[in-house]
Amino acid sequence: MAIKLKGDIEISDIPTSKAKALKINLNKYIYGTFAEIGAGQETVRHFFRAGGASGTIAKAMSAYDKDFSDSIYGIEDDGRYVTEERLKKMITHEIELMEDRLNRKKHPGKMFFSYANTVTTIDFARKFKGHGWVGIKFQLDPLEKYNEIILHVRFKETDAKLQQETLGTLGVNLIYGAFYLFDKPKELLKSLYDNLHTVQIELDMINFSGPRFSYVDNRLMSLLLVKNGFTNAVMFGPDGNNLLPAQQLYKANILALRGSFRPVTKVNMDMYKKAMELFLNESKVAEKNTKIIFEITLSNLLSAGEIDERDFLDRAELLCSLGQNVMITSYQEYYKLVEYFSEFTKARIGLAMGVASFIQIFDEKYYRNLSGGILEAFGKLFFKDLKVYLYPFKNQKTQEIVTSKNLKVHPRMKELYKFFKYNGKVLDIEDYNPELLEVFSRKVLKMIAEGEEGWEAMLPTGISETIKDHRLFGYSKRKFNKK
Repeated sequence: MAIKLKGDIEISDIPTSKAKALKINLNKYIYGTFAEIGAGQETVRHFFRAGGASGTIAKAMSAYDKDFSDSIYGIEDDGRYVTEERLKKMITHEIELMEDRLNRKKHPGKMFFSYANTVTTIDFARKFKGHGWVGIKFQLDPLEKYNEIILHVRFKETDAKLQQETLGTLGVNLIYGAFYLFDKPKELLKSLYDNLHTVQIELDMINFSGPRFSYVDNRLMSLLLVKNGFTNAVMFGPDGNNLLPAQQLYKANILALRGSFRPVTKVNMDMYKKAMELFLNESKVAEKNTKIIFEITLSNLLSAGEIDERDFLDRAELLCSLGQNVMITSYQEYYKLVEYFSEFTKARIGLAMGVASFIQIFDEKYYRNLSGGILEAFGKLFFKDLKVYLYPFKNQKTQEIVTSKNLKVHPRMKELYKFFKYNGKVLDIEDYNPELLEVFSRKVLKMIAEGEEGWEAMLPTGISETIKDHRLFGYSKRKFNKK
């Protein structure tokens, strides 16, 4: 049910854009500005048409001319206009103007806000569908500091007018959510698609900040974007703030390491370090242009049924403490992950993986939905500028060390495997630590759960302390004391 603020009218639980705009307009305490660049003034149009806008809209503007825009908000270092930095300058500048020009004594109960977007819609050649940044800076009490919600969208429609209309609806949803769903961020996130569909627009990044969102973990919000089907991949950095994948991966050399990281072990870090050494030795790879990604698939997070948010945040906490960028994707198959990376870069891509994961790539059951089957998948996977860095596996029954030289695939896949192996697409990680082949994350997790001693030695430096200090993965000091 929607939250009722002082001075509100009641509307249905699933309101139209007009009903949302009208409810905002008829709330005498909400007052703000609209600054829209790149797709007309589509959001504010809803508020003008709903009626009663004079009590809500302090100013509406669209600084289309670049010189005018620069004179108002300043010149960006990179010369671009559709950026997160530009959006933040816009909402901050407009709020400062509100504070300067309006007398608080005259408007003691007003809750100020500044809504802005800076976007580029589809080009005439229809080669680029467009994208944009949308945000709101707002307060929920006149004496309170401001909150912010910043998001990035990618347009999917192939008509500029439709994209403009979609952006307008999204803007209304954001403003309404900020004032009426601020204490339910998960519902706020879902409400951004009210009267919209994922075939129209993709929401691939969102960050909440401010006093009312001090408890919100933006990494969890990232996860929910993928879980809700709003995007296929999200990314966050060591500080826990969400990153825009397109921005981070643009023209970059990418080395990705997929795993459950439940918890991250010495094996994971050894694989990462050794693969990175091999990757950086490639002539086509420049260290300053390299992005390292620890990737977790949604299917891995769903392995126990419903997503355990606490378990996810435990994994994220450890990877962030190691200074790593983390990506959550809906791509169970590796070829889809590589295709996704290829949207942003034509540079060398590397995948670091264990032998067991590599053998699964040759399992035909994963490609039954493709008309060309496994051959189509491998064409998409290996004919990109890709290399696989293979970490060995120790058979616990036979004690045999399995590498690319003696691994076994299905007889029908032998020739296919040989083709890619002998064309230099697969490289063994040879200078590994043999002792680490006895380390398995599931074993560590079981030891923690059962209060068994010795699991600390299997984890990277500092990780066991973080697990204990934050009581991650169900760690309890009481269990170990009983032992």
